[in-house]
Amino acid sequence: MNQPAHSLLSPVPRPASPASPSMPSYAERNEHHWKRNLAVCVFGSFTTLVSLSMLLPFLPLYVRQLGVESTSAVIQWSGIAFGATFLGTAVTAPLWGRLADRYGRKPMLVRAALGMAVVMSLIGVVHSVHELVALRLIAGLVGGYSSASTVMVGSQAPRARAGWALGILSTGALAGNLVGPLVGGLLPGWIGIRGTFFAGGAMIAVAALLTIVLVKEDFNAADHARHRARASSEASTAVRRTNYVVVAALLITAMMVLLANMSIEPIITVYIGSLGVPAGHLARIAGVVMACSALGSMLTAARLGALADRIGGWNVIAGCLVATGLVMIPQAFVTHWWQLAGLRMVMGMTLAGLLPSIAKLARSSVDESRTGQMLGYLQSAQFSGQVVGPLIGGQIGVALGLHSVFFVTGSLLLACAGLAQWARKS
Repeated sequence: MNQPAHSLLSPVPRPASPASPSMPSYAERNEHHWKRNLAVCVFGSFTTLVSLSMLLPFLPLYVRQLGVESTSAVIQWSGIAFGATFLGTAVTAPLWGRLADRYGRKPMLVRAALGMAVVMSLIGVVHSVHELVALRLIAGLVGGYSSASTVMVGSQAPRARAGWALGILSTGALAGNLVGPLVGGLLPGWIGIRGTFFAGGAMIAVAALLTIVLVKEDFNAADHARHRARASSEASTAVRRTNYVVVAALLITAMMVLLANMSIEPIITVYIGSLGVPAGHLARIAGVVMACSALGSMLTAARLGALADRIGGWNVIAGCLVATGLVMIPQAFVTHWWQLAGLRMVMGMTLAGLLPSIAKLARSSVDESRTGQMLGYLQSAQFSGQVVGPLIGGQIGVALGLHSVFFVTGSLLLACAGLAQWARKS
């Protein structure tokens, strides 16, 4: 199953003429399904992201409830537990993307939803922080509904509308990230922390049912094999350096997007507490602040995705990286929680154009038969950022102070903008 590096990264020559009627492309075979599938994927991504992000406001409280006592240990274990899911997804996303190329996109969606529904419910019955981390890791290994959705939508949407479609999908995921912390700030007070996990599992089970019933896919394994054989025979054996640079820049940028957004998340409750918010309101205020980034992204994701369709993905990527890096810095100087909330909203607005633009460029870099594999690597890079971000944020927060997190991540984003410009011109 393993493919040589050049099979994925080398330029793939395009056919001189459209595919013959006897061998339509995957996108052409699904041209009557992609809009409905997009709608289901948006809903499924929303519900799964609600379930995954709703624990953010009370994660430190849950870790303390499981027997961790010191503040520094609570911060560190919260970062580990939160990042474990994304570590699991980062490890398996390329595998699921490759299997999606071989066996279809829908089976990967169903597998992710069912696996996450079961594991999320089990998290509600853990008795130690080690069990919590283990189940969060398993959720990433078997889950990844949002990743599978990106592969399906990125493969089925017409190339001319891929940026818009991926922007709409991103809006659904961002809406989940918006609602999740709000739910996490309110629901534990009604049904308890453990009951909140059971509710999250039930939400994902609904998404699984809708996926099974409503998602349609015309996938032909024989056609896939022919496309793959044709691509292999046409691909050049000489790999140009510029191709490595472009693909590497896309993967690094995708990682940095999530790293920047998630670096402060595990310690944000502690940071808001240092701004004078009373302990009784801490979980609720933390939920509001966390939601602001997703709210800002919801406002601009589809528009920036459509803008990438018009002016090119690289232009949107460079502009968004610089803007996000600059917005990170003032967050270190806030004196009230509402100032942090406002800056996080602006940051979300600038972040929103990155992932749809990156995915659009990634799709065009490979043959159709390897779209899932390439987007799988892209998802792996993104979730690596979600792993590294909380770990960096937690460690820097403990060693250098919470304010230093913003300086480090802002500087990394500006450096990444320079890398993107260099890769584009190479």
